Amino acid sequence: MSASVHNPDTYMFDFRQLVTNGRKKIGILIGAGAPVSINIGKGEQYEPLIPNIEGLTKHVKQSLSPELLTIFEALEESPNKNNLEKILSDVRTLADIIGKHKVHGGDADKYKELELAICSKIKEVVSKPLPEYQNPYSELISWINGINRSYGVEIFTTNYDLLCEDALERSQTPFFDGFTGSRYAFFDPASISTNDLPPRWVRLWKLHGSIGWMMRSNGQVTRVPECEISNMVYPSHIKYSQTQAAPFSALFERLKNFIMEPDSLLITTGFSFADAHISSKISECLSANPTSAVIAFQYNKIEEEPCAIDLAKRTPNLSVYCKDGAVINTISAIWKTGELPSKNWDYVRKEYLNDKKEFVLGDFKVLARFLAIAGGEVSSSPMIYENKAEDKNDE
Repeated sequence: MSASVHNPDTYMFDFRQLVTNGRKKIGILIGAGAPVSINIGKGEQYEPLIPNIEGLTKHVKQSLSPELLTIFEALEESPNKNNLEKILSDVRTLADIIGKHKVHGGDADKYKELELAICSKIKEVVSKPLPEYQNPYSELISWINGINRSYGVEIFTTNYDLLCEDALERSQTPFFDGFTGSRYAFFDPASISTNDLPPRWVRLWKLHGSIGWMMRSNGQVTRVPECEISNMVYPSHIKYSQTQAAPFSALFERLKNFIMEPDSLLITTGFSFADAHISSKISECLSANPTSAVIAFQYNKIEEEPCAIDLAKRTPNLSVYCKDGAVINTISAIWKTGELPSKNWDYVRKEYLNDKKEFVLGDFKVLARFLAIAGGEVSSSPMIYENKAEDKNDE
């Protein structure tokens, strides 16, 4: 790490002005880490609304039959295959190529059965509604609605869940996700390529699909209220190839077009930058358009965010803010506070630095609250989400 330092007050003063500027083109990229910040546990037991990949793997293993679990654990013991993403990739590969031959006791049909079991469990686990009480998603939408904007805010998400839709509908915020229609809403790529909607409409782009998407017999992807088989892009080796087909190709093109717009700002939260096809797209567009910027809020320390850090060191207009420091203009340095940028700023500082002087906006719930307060939609008085969760569970 460089001997240089970054002053968090300076950057957060500028960031606060950016997110309250109604003339700024702003997008939000929400990754898998975001719903983990919502605690639905009781007492001191932390239970995320939707778990991370490690927690999801645990849920999947617990749901498998003994025969399927044996195959899963055999694949899990393979070198560098100790997570659900890589295991599912292996399962799909073997299902395609082994036929009647057996690997770890299962033939192609058994691996297809295992794939279906894994995917069904993933859908079950991510099919969670937002809590009724105030939560980060509702506060994010409060911030969006609290400012009179020249451009609509664009939400990009890699998640399959319907949490963004929940928050938007509960607040009666109009949004467009690329589908139009009623009973079987159909995908319209032409509508995505234009930007003709009123600024108060939120644009919601689900880069990896959704549990609300279904492939019809004619090959068309539709959005329906409920469906048994969803057209989600599950984490596996075929993710990249699937994103090249409609509707995913149009959604990724929308991400590219947003970053290529002059003076655009993309904020990322809960996103590790380990998704190579998304990270490479962001890097490519930032290099081509130096007037755009990405600010990545990471939950961990610098040394624990290798994918984001490596990209930021090569990309001047990608800033990565971590718990102990940041990479800004390709320079990695620790945080160190200096003079307050304005009167009474010490009150604002408490929103992004904790008592240990750790930068905490890498936590989605803290970032959402910071944005909501900046937009004037919520009080700056502290609110503990965990207490709300306890109250809810006690009812």
